[in-house]
Amino acid sequence: MSNFVAPEVKKFVAWDYVVFAGLFLISASIGVFFAVKERKKKTSKEFLVGGRQMTCGPIAFSLTSSFMSAVTVLGTPSEVYRYGASFVLFFLSYALVIIFTAELFLPVFYRSGITSTYEYLELRFNKIVRLAATLIYILQTILYTGIVVYAPSLALNQVTGFDLWGSVAATGIVCTFYCTLGGLKAVVWTDAFQMMVMVAGFVAVLIQGTTLNGGLTKVWQNAQEGARLNIFDFDVDPLRRHTFWTIVIGGTFTWLGLYGVNQSTIQRCISCKSEKHAKLALYLNLLGLWTVLVCAVFCGLVMYSHYMTCDPWTADFISAPDQLMPYFVMDIFSSMPGVPGLFVACAFSGTLSTVAASINALATVTFEDLVKKGFPNLSEKMSTWISKGLCILYGVLCTSMAAAASLLGGVVQASLSIHGMCGGPMLGLFTLGIVFPCANWKGAIGGLLTGITLAFWAGVGSFIYPAPPIKSIPLHLSTLNCTLANSTAALTTVAPTAAPDRPLLADTWYSLSYLYFSAIGCLGCAITGLVISFITGRTKGEDIPPMLIKPVCDPFCFWSKRLQTFLWCGVRHDSPEVGFEKHLSNSANETGTDDTFKNSINVENRCQFPGYNPEENSYTNVSKESRL
Repeated sequence: MSNFVAPEVKKFVAWDYVVFAGLFLISASIGVFFAVKERKKKTSKEFLVGGRQMTCGPIAFSLTSSFMSAVTVLGTPSEVYRYGASFVLFFLSYALVIIFTAELFLPVFYRSGITSTYEYLELRFNKIVRLAATLIYILQTILYTGIVVYAPSLALNQVTGFDLWGSVAATGIVCTFYCTLGGLKAVVWTDAFQMMVMVAGFVAVLIQGTTLNGGLTKVWQNAQEGARLNIFDFDVDPLRRHTFWTIVIGGTFTWLGLYGVNQSTIQRCISCKSEKHAKLALYLNLLGLWTVLVCAVFCGLVMYSHYMTCDPWTADFISAPDQLMPYFVMDIFSSMPGVPGLFVACAFSGTLSTVAASINALATVTFEDLVKKGFPNLSEKMSTWISKGLCILYGVLCTSMAAAASLLGGVVQASLSIHGMCGGPMLGLFTLGIVFPCANWKGAIGGLLTGITLAFWAGVGSFIYPAPPIKSIPLHLSTLNCTLANSTAALTTVAPTAAPDRPLLADTWYSLSYLYFSAIGCLGCAITGLVISFITGRTKGEDIPPMLIKPVCDPFCFWSKRLQTFLWCGVRHDSPEVGFEKHLSNSANETGTDDTFKNSINVENRCQFPGYNPEENSYTNVSKESRL
């Protein structure tokens, strides 16, 4: 029980509900609009990837909105409030991630003419690798989406009085509704709208919070006095939760697994009408990521300035750190009806966009990697109906998974841990395929299993045996000016208890920073995969279609064509079509691929060659109508 009297913080009023409900109505309306507008030409391709005719602007907004979820809106300010502004170093991580995605992974996925990123794994390796990766992705996405739905609902329920399961159900229903009706185009345009709502909510909080706390200079001064601006900590200890190295290196691996090879990202990029538009969308999205990050970090600093002498978390006015931001909003906007509703709309904009992206990506992966493999001769009408049915199924599953998310702790660490444990090994698998021509399917499977084992070993171990407090203790938080419940009553003390027994690895392997889980999984997968490939007989470069390999050596040895050719390891990058037929023949012999699949892959990839524009050194998606 708290020894302090919590100040009265108002709950939602009618205007707040009106503003919040408006967000849900507009989001649902976009789905209806696209369902009506394009009902006559809605094939499964049109539904899942927007007909591959999207432009860079809405895709950039959509990417930012999807990955800057309620986890960012609620979790990042809380992280900055408790641990300081070192979180802003993700500025560098995001830049590295976008460069690697745009220049290394995207060109390969785009030119191979795929709909699901896991189609690439069958082209490069075989069916077994594709199936294993698909199942891991489905698990990862459902777990992550559960956190994204549950965390903001819980925080807002306990602070604003908004019904917990009502908000969970509303989120799932609205996302499933506009995904099922409008497909990818509805998701993208709804994300663009939700991105604007998210930024508007942050700006409102920053303006009001800064004004109440004496202006920007005073906020900065308070943050400096509270040691919140000690950003550059170059300690190389991997057990420290956040340092320069854990954020820049570990953060890059974590977000690259989320961006570079994630179906939700790549599905949007390949829906662009040209490779140039897809790359531009990624770079414009980087500006959006930076904008949201800076807003979230400054919100954390303003919040610290406001509560620097009476911390509501330590004083037990709230029960979890992730409730700090909603509590702060209800506090500073208590006399402005409707504005708290805008912030709640801001938080749920992040949730809606992420959940919608996940549902759409899950439906695409399941349809392309599982349904079409079992039923290759489905009609377009049946394919579209099955895709919509999958959207409904995954909407229900992701919403239901929110019930399990309460066991996973803080939203930022929980979500990034899941991405690290699943996304890291997947990043290693795709890196094996795209960068190393020598890797074979046995190395890919062995590497994936090793990477998953290592990442889950470290991640689950850290969940069971948390790191020692000295490695992750928050900065000083004061309750000096909080009002005591009874000034004559002494504060109760708790008798010390014996520390529980901890295994030998608890203070080393299990105490690694959660941001390194992805690096462990990626490097474990890549190294093991290469070793197994060399032991079992490496793949010959001349047997691999050049479009499936990225010649990363070219920029580093541009002065010597002979050296470049040597480092291509036999892959004929100077002859794009060489080896394609041979590769299909080998794949059929090794994996039992039937003629129907061979022919469909042949046609789909051949169609990419006419879209190549040598003047721009870029590929363009050629619509079905223009080919006829």
